[in-house]
Amino acid sequence: MHFSSNSLCLMRSPREQRCRGQKMAVPMPKRAPQLLFVGILTLTATVICLLLYALLWKGGDLTDLPNLRLGFYRFCLWDKGTGSLQCHQFPELEDLGVSRVGLALARFGVYGALVLTLFVPLPLLLAWCNSNEGEWQLVVGFLAVACALLAGGLGLFLAYTWKWLSLSLLGPGFLALSTAQALLILLLMATAMFPQKAEKGKSKLEHC
Repeated sequence: MHFSSNSLCLMRSPREQRCRGQKMAVPMPKRAPQLLFVGILTLTATVICLLLYALLWKGGDLTDLPNLRLGFYRFCLWDKGTGSLQCHQFPELEDLGVSRVGLALARFGVYGALVLTLFVPLPLLLAWCNSNEGEWQLVVGFLAVACALLAGGLGLFLAYTWKWLSLSLLGPGFLALSTAQALLILLLMATAMFPQKAEKGKSKLEHC
């Protein structure tokens, strides 16, 4: 029995094929949003771990060498006279060119970024479970402010201490903070572009 091409098209479901030169739409995998959400959660946890490591475990030190130790709360330079590290405090640091206000702002930036990032997972989960776009935008706001604070605090600190530092002297603390900054930018972009909208006909807790 012979069937024409038009008859074959009519026998097929519209979801299987569109006839007469129209391109067939490729549906997205059903689990793509879930996988993207898991990736966002993983990135968030990674950023939190990096910030905790650099600011708490390493004490905020960006370099920790036998002859130099510089961080947000320690400023120790090698003293040739005594042949040992000498740690400086204010007002000595002001004589060395380190601003009291500038250092305070640098501390506020990096540790404020840590605090804001710690607040991200809970509203992130609530936004996903409730399919609430407003809660999702709150997460985006937290990440945007945290990203700006970390970049500003780290940049301000390096601006005041670069005369004693170089790339070869920077230690694991700096590497963790710079990696956290890069991942925060990636996380902010992924979260801002995530299609978080309530789906009609579904329960709010269906995602959880």
